[in-house]
Amino acid sequence: MQDTIIIRRALLSVSDKAGLVELARALHERGVELVSTGGTAKALAGAGLPVTPVERLTGFPEMLDGRVKTLHPAVHGGLLARRDSTEHLAAAARHGLPLIDMVCVNLYPFEQTIARPSCSENEAIEHIDIGGPSMIRSASKNHDAVVVLTSPGQYARFLEEFRTRCGGTGPALRAALAAEAFALTARYDGAIAAYLSSRSMSVEPPATRAWEGSSMPEVLSLRLRLAASLRYGENPHQRAALYREDGDASVSVASCSQLHGKELSYNNLHDAAAALDLARALAERSGACGACVIKHANPCGACVGESADCAIAGALAGDPVAAYGGILACSGMIDDPAAARLAARDVFLEVIVAAGFTPLALAALRARSASVRLLAFGAGSAARSADRDASPHASGLSGLRLRSITGGVLVQTNDDALRAPEDWEHRAGPRASGEQLAAAAMVEVMVRAMNSNAVAIGGTDRDSAEGGAASVSLFGAGLGQLDRVTACRLATEKAGPRAIGAAAVSDAFFPFADGPALLVNAGVKVLVHPGGSKRDDDTFALCVTHGVSCYVTGIRHFRH
Repeated sequence: MQDTIIIRRALLSVSDKAGLVELARALHERGVELVSTGGTAKALAGAGLPVTPVERLTGFPEMLDGRVKTLHPAVHGGLLARRDSTEHLAAAARHGLPLIDMVCVNLYPFEQTIARPSCSENEAIEHIDIGGPSMIRSASKNHDAVVVLTSPGQYARFLEEFRTRCGGTGPALRAALAAEAFALTARYDGAIAAYLSSRSMSVEPPATRAWEGSSMPEVLSLRLRLAASLRYGENPHQRAALYREDGDASVSVASCSQLHGKELSYNNLHDAAAALDLARALAERSGACGACVIKHANPCGACVGESADCAIAGALAGDPVAAYGGILACSGMIDDPAAARLAARDVFLEVIVAAGFTPLALAALRARSASVRLLAFGAGSAARSADRDASPHASGLSGLRLRSITGGVLVQTNDDALRAPEDWEHRAGPRASGEQLAAAAMVEVMVRAMNSNAVAIGGTDRDSAEGGAASVSLFGAGLGQLDRVTACRLATEKAGPRAIGAAAVSDAFFPFADGPALLVNAGVKVLVHPGGSKRDDDTFALCVTHGVSCYVTGIRHFRH
């Protein structure tokens, strides 16, 4: 690679004008010819800088509504010609191709455009940059002699070397900037591919495809950027990092603001993500405040209440032993009463995630522990969620779950299916009251967040409520079991006397009536499961005998 390359001609064409004039003026002061297009040329001319319009190089005006302006041999020949090749230089001279030593381009804001709920398909297509990526790739391929800038954040680094090397650049900087440029175009193309794939997911696939009838994209493009290097993974000998998807505006732990506490670990982030998902799902289904405590990616306590204080109290009461050292999430704001409960001496939590914290609540929790991580996902989360839902192309992975396996990745859509309790099929025993069904619906959200095999017991809990207002809490759960009987047994043991009159929800059907018998004997009065077993009638007969209301949802919630 050649050493210092003196810049004599630079092509500037940017969407983001930040720092543009300062960069161009520094180039001009060193005698660099400034070639530019459209709005960039106007901005430079307006700053009193001499500009060569790109059409003077190409001999063609901008055309097709600006779709074609730099796609010309005069541009790409000047970028791609090797300076160490007499043949290349002779060809450039013969055809009148001026050599270009620098490209400064940033791309049309495609991701920001499609993130807007009002973005039309035509507007999205017109924000697919063609000339920009083409120039970036040409300049980057020939980084032996050409320097490429793709972001205002690179200007200071470039200018420092440009001045140090008296108007030139060194090979290390050119190679580094070329690598960053190719990473940018890869992410940009990935965003476009994800957008087009998401559009095609609603179109019936061709009959000749092996995945006929599937709504999954044939090519899944990931656009992930390193957000944080973590101390280690699940165990100290494992390396780990957090990546965020470019352009993702959804509410998530990855986008939370950390207000206090130690550095987040891999396990903290994994559990906090599960907690936030469940707390918000409870709030969404109930219209009230949702809170939960997660331990090893599973809920050991969960509650829906009229206030953050009520929901948090119910979640902590679900399994106080397991909650110790757990991670708590709340869908609402942590106010002073909620903070007082969380700052109590019988509570020890690794992470608290909430929409936000009042000043006094934040001060109380900071004083309670120097290490507890306090994360806020923002008061504007509801609006951001609405934007995401209204614009499904804002995130290429929106609505999908990925899990790596050796040699590949498993992809599925989110388990968002929940039928309203009035649509459940009543199969045995007396009809449950509206309050019982509403409580069972909340327990179904809780069991959906548990690893299979899972059975959850919960119901209306006035002991942890404010002013007699009813909350719905998780009383006990058996989860991650190899058989459903053990899941039932553990759920009843955890619930204890609170199982009397409560609702039990299973994430899948009962293959035999032995598990339901344990639940019924513990005092459960409402039994909800997906149904579908060859022996469902045995469970129905058991419920009839003991006066237990039995409902079938028709939706399984396996979670592995």
